[in-house]
Amino acid sequence: MRIRATTAAIAAILAVTVVGCSSDKDSDSRAGTSKSATSEASNTADNSDAAKNAGMPPEPTGAKRDAVLAAVMDVNSNLTHDEDKAINAARNQCAALDGDATNPDHSAAQRFSYDGVTLTDDDGRHINIGLRRTLCPES
Repeated sequence: MRIRATTAAIAAILAVTVVGCSSDKDSDSRAGTSKSATSEASNTADNSDAAKNAGMPPEPTGAKRDAVLAAVMDVNSNLTHDEDKAINAARNQCAALDGDATNPDHSAAQRFSYDGVTLTDDDGRHINIGLRRTLCPES
């Protein structure tokens, strides 16, 4: 019985060790190496192309980003505590708006209901109005 418990403990430790060694980030940081700039630029370009193909606008910066956040904050200030999450939700909602979503107001309400905030379809309508004025004007 004691041998079984010891064997199980050793197997568990080995399993954790193997899983811990498989992370690229961990092994890169321990070895003091980093990804090449070319690799990171390629990943960014791939993500940007995928977003463009999905109908998402580019990530806003500067005054445009501030305007998008203000439009979202106008509906509920709790939605902008995590600005990156709000911007990503806004970009995704633009794809829904430009993709002729069946019920874009409901879609916005669902997409922006996070971090304990639950929105109504009317809130979603207001978000869509703000997004049309800032990030994704109607084409």
